[in-house]
Amino acid sequence: MLKEFKFSSESVAEGHPDKVADFISDSILDACLEQDPHSRVACETLVKSNIVTLAGEITTKAKFDVNDVVRDAIREIGYVDNRDDDVFHADDVFIANYLTKQSPDIAQGVDARAAENKATEEQGAGDQGIMFGYACNETPERMPAAIMFAHRILRRLAEARKNREVDFLRPDAKSQVAVHYANDGVTHVDNVVVSTQHTESASYAELSEFIKKKVIAEVVPANLISDKTEYLINPTGKFVIGGPHGDAGLTGRKIIVDTYGGWGRHGGGAFSGKDPSKVDRSAAYMCRWVAKNIVAAGLADICELQVAYAIGYPNPTSIHVESFGTGKVDDEVIARAAREVFGFKPADIVRQLDLLRPIYRQSTNYGHFGKAELPWEQENRVEELRKAAGLKASSAA
Repeated sequence: MLKEFKFSSESVAEGHPDKVADFISDSILDACLEQDPHSRVACETLVKSNIVTLAGEITTKAKFDVNDVVRDAIREIGYVDNRDDDVFHADDVFIANYLTKQSPDIAQGVDARAAENKATEEQGAGDQGIMFGYACNETPERMPAAIMFAHRILRRLAEARKNREVDFLRPDAKSQVAVHYANDGVTHVDNVVVSTQHTESASYAELSEFIKKKVIAEVVPANLISDKTEYLINPTGKFVIGGPHGDAGLTGRKIIVDTYGGWGRHGGGAFSGKDPSKVDRSAAYMCRWVAKNIVAAGLADICELQVAYAIGYPNPTSIHVESFGTGKVDDEVIARAAREVFGFKPADIVRQLDLLRPIYRQSTNYGHFGKAELPWEQENRVEELRKAAGLKASSAA
């Protein structure tokens, strides 16, 4: 690793058009799982201007009004009180629904039953692919600093908007944080970029001052901010037209925002709108859970885990652990301990993390990782890992 360098990560708010699409897709997924835990859902959403288009495959026994779910999701984001300067409004959008049932060829590979030419009767992966999980000790959430700071800024901004602390904020926003590293540690924040949608009447000076003092200063550690930290607030000078009015949004376009901000690797599969039979989502959550427990167990200060699958086949085709030289034992020992403590088959992942529940709207915004309430964030396999790796129980046990 370089001795001294800068690294930047970005986040986007729930009102960003891509996140509007993600939240609608996950809202439909949760509506299905609430009534039918065994629903198969692959819901894609496109938003632009005053149009919401749904496409994909859903097989479910759940009965609900899709239009109501879409409008409620948009209303929760906050596109409700700005008809004067925004055409995208919860009550006015036109909804086009092109959802169909899941292909039976895919279903037979995923279902826990025998099928012609299928190798086993077990539940198989919903697709081939590679998934990564990452954890480190840079933040309390065991996430890279830059992405966590970027998320914190936008969560605080959304809180201020929804609590009406000021009257000029609108739902669309982006943040970006550059963190400076030296001697393998974070030394300071080099710069912070925040672009937020606002009303036409907003004063730039008031908006800039509010974001610096009431948003950034409240969520970024004070010891990492200095007189040299640069602030770039709405650097274009104006951001009135935003959300789907200003740009098209699609489900799954913010996979780096959703994961590790570019610091950890990504397999390429998106999360939102997919039920847990899709390993793009569930195995990525699994890898994060395993990596976080490895770091929490003290087996390594940094852990990146890769798992690969073949469609219709239950066992992973490979499991790889990389500790980047921070391991307290060999990486192969860590990998062997992970295979002993955790089950990596798709059915085992669903069971261990209890994923057949309507919990996915909680994951959509401000990163799928780093939220204490989500099951893949629990540090609950620490002692088992230490034992499997041949280490003594921790003092906290």
